[in-house]
Amino acid sequence: MAGAPGESTSVAAAQLPKIAWGKGLVLVDTDGRRYLDGSGGPAVYSLGHGNEEVNQAIKDQLDRIAHGYRYNFTSDPLEELTERIGRACGGTLERMVFVSGGSEAVESAMKLALQYFAARGEMSRRRFISRERSWHGNTLGALSLSGFRERRLSFEGALVDVPRLSPANVYRPPAGVAPEDVGAYCARELEDKILELGAATVAAFVFEPVVGAAGGVVPAPPGYARRVREICDRHGVLMIADEVMCGAGRCGTWRALEHDGVFPDIMTVAKGLAGGYLPLGAAIYSAAVAEPIHTVDGGPQTGHTFTGHTAACAAGVAVQRIVERDGLVQRVAVKGEAFRKTLGDALHGIDAVGDIRGRGFFIGIELVADRDSKEPFPAEKGLFLKIRSRAMENGLICYPSGGNVDGIRGDTVILAPPYIATDGELDEIAGRFAVSLRQALTDIGH
Repeated sequence: MAGAPGESTSVAAAQLPKIAWGKGLVLVDTDGRRYLDGSGGPAVYSLGHGNEEVNQAIKDQLDRIAHGYRYNFTSDPLEELTERIGRACGGTLERMVFVSGGSEAVESAMKLALQYFAARGEMSRRRFISRERSWHGNTLGALSLSGFRERRLSFEGALVDVPRLSPANVYRPPAGVAPEDVGAYCARELEDKILELGAATVAAFVFEPVVGAAGGVVPAPPGYARRVREICDRHGVLMIADEVMCGAGRCGTWRALEHDGVFPDIMTVAKGLAGGYLPLGAAIYSAAVAEPIHTVDGGPQTGHTFTGHTAACAAGVAVQRIVERDGLVQRVAVKGEAFRKTLGDALHGIDAVGDIRGRGFFIGIELVADRDSKEPFPAEKGLFLKIRSRAMENGLICYPSGGNVDGIRGDTVILAPPYIATDGELDEIAGRFAVSLRQALTDIGH
């Protein structure tokens, strides 16, 4: 039962339906129940399921070789994917380390930052700064950056000490700060923290341009990223943009930070990069970061056994070829606006809907007990879990999360459909979600 003791979105439930097959946005379990994938799983399935072109590319690569170890060989898929990502990123973001997922990508970004300063002889720069209500991954380094109470609790005491700043959230500004001043306030908070720690001790500031799981899709306030860029430059601190969830086209630009007119020094991508067809992520770094690393050390010192895995890179190439060829990033930008309106219309009249926000096919809905005060529902009601349960009953997959307000209270839901979703499917996602939300609210007596 949703909301039962011990149930969360961080630990898989004891009993789950067993997946049988999928095609496009439709998933079917072994009992024949059909589900519409309204969130691309955890914002992963950029091309949906069962794409024959991608599957064939993987099969063809497996027929040649599954994995040529990166420290013995390069490969056509690795080289093509490197070129494609560099072109999509723009600027000088042309160097990259390929890994098996988002957590490894963030871990690699941290290590690149540390290696950069080591190569420059600045061994005092060992510290990172991040934000509350952020999620950067499950490995201990990435988890140390993360401001996600539920996912940190079991590991406290073993995590790296990382100062975390206020969330840059216009809907929930820091106390005493007007919504229009959130960007300036949060940027100033970063500079104050750098000065407090001593700039010579700080390696990098790590943030999500659009906060995903921990915030329920929170785009950076206008002007915030530009101010952060200026502050980092002023103090010699690297800017790391974690785009594992929000990047690779999900926000209607290939780089989510492109909306803000800013380039980071290092960025991470994963989820939508290979669309879930095989595990793949990347830490991408600029020419300025590359120069001392490659001059002093000959290259990054953060490789893994499966770095540049040949078949995984072939999957990434196939996905990105389709994304570019079919103009899917531009499609997400255009259809995303229409989807938000459709969703707003479907949720009209539900007083518990406090905010609908996001970019492209990355939409967050925040639920509140009182719209005027923005008071969240009591955590013990488990609203986000009940929404997930009701949605699954109604054949819809969405991505709910709790603790958005204070680590304990605060219910949000993410809708992040595959880029190929038709108008009819987007309408159906909105309609099924509205039904599921109304049922969940009734379940908690609201």
